[in-house]
Formats: sequence, structure tokens, C-alpha cells
Amino acid sequence: MNRRELGIYVHIPFCARKCAYCDFLSFPADAMLQRRYFRSLRQEIASFSLAGDYEAVSVYVGGGTPSLPCPEEITQTLEQIRRVFCVREDAEITIECNPGTLDRERLAVYRRAGFNRLSIGLQSADHTLLKALGRIHSWETFLEEYENAREAGFENINVDLMYGLPGQSLSSFAGTLSEVAALRPEHVSAYSLIIEEGTPFWERYHEDDEAKRRGDRPLFLPDEDTEDRMTRMLKDSLREIGMYRYEISNYAIPGKESRHNTGYWIRREYAGFGLGASSQIGKSRYRNTPLLEAYLETPLLREEETLLGREDEISETMILGLRMTEGVDLVRFEEQFQVRAEDLFAKEIGQFRKMGLLELSGRHLRLTDRGFDVSNLVMCEFL
Repeated sequence: MNRRELGIYVHIPFCARKCAYCDFLSFPADAMLQRRYFRSLRQEIASFSLAGDYEAVSVYVGGGTPSLPCPEEITQTLEQIRRVFCVREDAEITIECNPGTLDRERLAVYRRAGFNRLSIGLQSADHTLLKALGRIHSWETFLEEYENAREAGFENINVDLMYGLPGQSLSSFAGTLSEVAALRPEHVSAYSLIIEEGTPFWERYHEDDEAKRRGDRPLFLPDEDTEDRMTRMLKDSLREIGMYRYEISNYAIPGKESRHNTGYWIRREYAGFGLGASSQIGKSRYRNTPLLEAYLETPLLREEETLLGREDEISETMILGLRMTEGVDLVRFEEQFQVRAEDLFAKEIGQFRKMGLLELSGRHLRLTDRGFDVSNLVMCEFL
């Protein structure tokens, strides 16, 4: 039987404390509420009627802070996935973790259960910035737990970083990069701060953010020039330890690229389980309810279900493909849509190639280094 490849995402919404910048679907919860949630979660997984059509090539447990709840709840959920789905023998199985919630026992439990990749949310090695972000950990806590993860047998670790933070200087970011590079992780995800409405950071910094977008000098946030220099520092620092940039915000040792996240960028089908999780099965895209009590009572309750049309798929293929340094596979594009991207977007491609923002490389159309600096400008033309 030819099964189609599938990525599986599991959302664990619980966290110790909401961070000041975070607008994700996450919140603190007591042990009883967590147990109720995991019962509904495993019920939802068991109810996926099309599991026989797919082979799971990646499982990603995200949040929230999945390393916060009882680890047996996590392992039982992974066991449920294995009962319901055909999981490829070499599947990438990731769990997100936050420093301050990992101990040796948890790490050993995760490893025995089959998790083979960790994604650890460091964000910064600067104590002052960590406190301002609302994080519960210190650099020393992260370092101890990172070393424990290595001792537990994890050979594929991602470290999450943030830059463009209020009060962050070039020297502070350089210090974080130096500390992280010395650890030689296999993967780094680095995100420029986005000031999200509804967060404490929005209340404090949205006017500063608007000034920055206008090209004025902000009072608290690094200005555009400083943030650009941080991006260059990031690339240079990680290149020195053998990492390359394979997507706008992601760097990896060759062969350690995130299989799960790459699936989104190449538009592999994915099934999302848990509160507010999204799925794309065939041409159908839907989202679970974000309302906790509704989910606990009816975990199959969906909303925002849409059927993707041909124009939607073409646009997404271009925009998501251009996020990767490899770019859009033009041969695959033509095979899928029976039209050449070079013909369909002749004006846009020609314009950006003349501007030095796009280039052809073999069978791929990709952003240049300059193009990555203004990627949103380029991508919006393919909507």
C-alpha cells in the first residue's frame, strides 16, 4: 500500500507562566485540568479516520511548554499516535522544552519513549533580557539542562533564540551567540521579535514598534540598522560552527534540518491534534476549537474549515517555497500545476531578478541574500 507522507503536530497549551511577548494559545493549569486535557487529546487522535492512508514522517509536540506536564502523559500520547498511525521507523520525533522544566528523569522518559529531537527555548543568555521577557530560567539553568539532554542521549537539539528585543545591544546578542555556538547544537531557530497585540509587550512597546516601522529611531527597540547587523552576526557566527541558513529563521548542520517544519514549507499534509491545532488533509484545511471547555467536551469540534482552490495552492507553493534558501522547485511546480511558474509569474520574476532579489539556480527559483532582507516585499507579490 502506498501511504502518503504526513506530519503530525500535537499541541500542549500549558505553561508555568505566560511570557510578556507571547500570543500563543497557552496558559497555566492545575494537574486535574491537565489530565482532562490529555484524555480528550488521546480521544481525538484515536478518532482520526484516515490514518490508514498515511505514513507519519515527523511528530512534533509543541506548546505551550510540553515539558511541564507529567511526562507519562506525553509518552502515553506518543504511544497513542503509534497505535493509530503508521509511524516511519526513522521518523523525526520532537518535543519542545523550556529551561526550568527539564530534569534528568524527564529526559530519560522522553528518550525511552522514542523522542529523538529536542527544541529548547533559550531565547537569550542575557539575564536582564530573560527577566524582561518573563522567562522562568537563567543561562545557568539552560546550560545544566542542555548538558543533561546530551547525557540522556539526545543527538539532535535545536536552540530557540530571539533578537530585536527591547534593550538588547549588539554586544549582548554577540554574547548569546558565542555561548550557544560553543555548545555546538545541531540546529538553531532565531526569530526577530514581533510585538503582538494583546500582550504586555504591546502595551509597553507598540508605539515604539510603529516608530521603527516608519523609519524613525525607536526609544527601546533596536533600530532597523542594528537589527540588520544582528542578522548578519547570527549568520556569520553559526557559519563558523558548520551551520547554514536553510530557511528565513532556521539554521542547521547539513542533514539536521527540521523535517517537520520543512514539511510545512513544501506543503506536505499535516494533522494537528489538541486545542487550536490546525490540519491540512488533501485540499481541506481546518482548525480545532481554541475554547478549552468546548475542546474538553467535544475534542473533534472544528472551525475555520476551508477548501483550498488551485490559486490558493499556487500562491502558497511560491510563498512557502521562497522561505527556504533552496527556493521553489520549478520542475515540481510544473508537474503539480501543469503550468510553468516562469510563465505564470513572468512579470514578478523578471522584475525581482532585475532588482537582484530573485535568482534562478538549476531547477529552483530562490531569494538572493538581498532578497532575504526584504523577503516580505517579494513574497506579497505572489499572493
